[in-house]
Amino acid sequence: MLTIITNGRILTPKGWIENGWIIFDAEKIIDIGEGDMPCNCDKIIDAKGNYILPGGIDTHVHGGGGHDFMEGDEEAFRIAANTHLRHGTTAIYPTLAAASKEIILKAAATTEKLMAEPNSTIMGLHLEGPYFNITMAGGQIPEYIRTPDRDEYTDIIEKTSCIKRWDAAPELEGAIEFGRYVSSKGIIASIAHTTAGYNEVKAAYDAGYSHATHFYNAMTSVHKKREFKYEGTIESIYLMENMSVELVADGIHVPPAILRMVHKFKGVERTCLITDAMGCTASNSTTLYDPRTIIEDGVCKLSDRSALAGSIATMDRLIRTMVQKAEIPLADAVRMASETPARIMGIYDRKGSLDVGKDADIIIMGENLELQGVWSMGQEVEL
Repeated sequence: MLTIITNGRILTPKGWIENGWIIFDAEKIIDIGEGDMPCNCDKIIDAKGNYILPGGIDTHVHGGGGHDFMEGDEEAFRIAANTHLRHGTTAIYPTLAAASKEIILKAAATTEKLMAEPNSTIMGLHLEGPYFNITMAGGQIPEYIRTPDRDEYTDIIEKTSCIKRWDAAPELEGAIEFGRYVSSKGIIASIAHTTAGYNEVKAAYDAGYSHATHFYNAMTSVHKKREFKYEGTIESIYLMENMSVELVADGIHVPPAILRMVHKFKGVERTCLITDAMGCTASNSTTLYDPRTIIEDGVCKLSDRSALAGSIATMDRLIRTMVQKAEIPLADAVRMASETPARIMGIYDRKGSLDVGKDADIIIMGENLELQGVWSMGQEVEL
């Protein structure tokens, strides 16, 4: 069955197509063009002049719909992934906060099972920790935070095939060896929850760390020790020209002016958008996996207000925030939500842009960037 969406402004790798149409089957994009429809398709959808865009790819997301991926079971994974799908995330990397080895292996087994299903939106597992600097724990559960254990992480990687990214603080003992090992296995090594300065960030970069987790959050900036100033993690990452970063673009974790600054200095090709969403996202639930956390001011916090602990954002909100609050061009905001994460995670050959032969992961957004429709692998999603 062929579906065509017509009468829309289509964002393609070559730019915008005005009065465009896109044809797709049950999985792939068949053709894209401008003007009159080229064929009689089985289903015709009028985009009514709205934006036709690639679906979002969330590489850092902890849950949604009332469930956290730390629960580790199929029901939690399906509900959370489908919740974000209804908000424009057509490819997702379930993320575990700092956790025990047992929790990691349980979640990995579930990830691998669901990845094997036809047309799954689950692309792999992201481990945010547990090898962090305890002084920068933020919303992480302190009891799970530890230094890199070679026997532990090599055993986990040998027993699994779904881990696509693993975050750590590079200043910890054993963290450079950890970065070399995981990157040698094709896993993205990312800097996170850290006090690393320039020399430590440079050593990490040279050892294979290529990404920075929730940039500006849970890391240091320029600071004083007595009468002298020292660079922080943030300035050091800016100086690693090819190191990519991610932003929790809810307008709260990172103020709009800084979102704009990252866009200016790191650029679209090195910046991706993430939700860092907690389990209560897009649900009526106020129960969080970590009982120390609360929802307040449109964000998750530790109950003592000492740190943020994740967002309640969805992919459509990220795009709106970047455009309407940070004043980023729509094309750039969408690319940071789709193309850039696809390139970082190595799936750009099939996802991340609207192009012939790629997966039919498509969203429609209105003039005010409200979500109008979602298709995942050519299948329309009920919003």
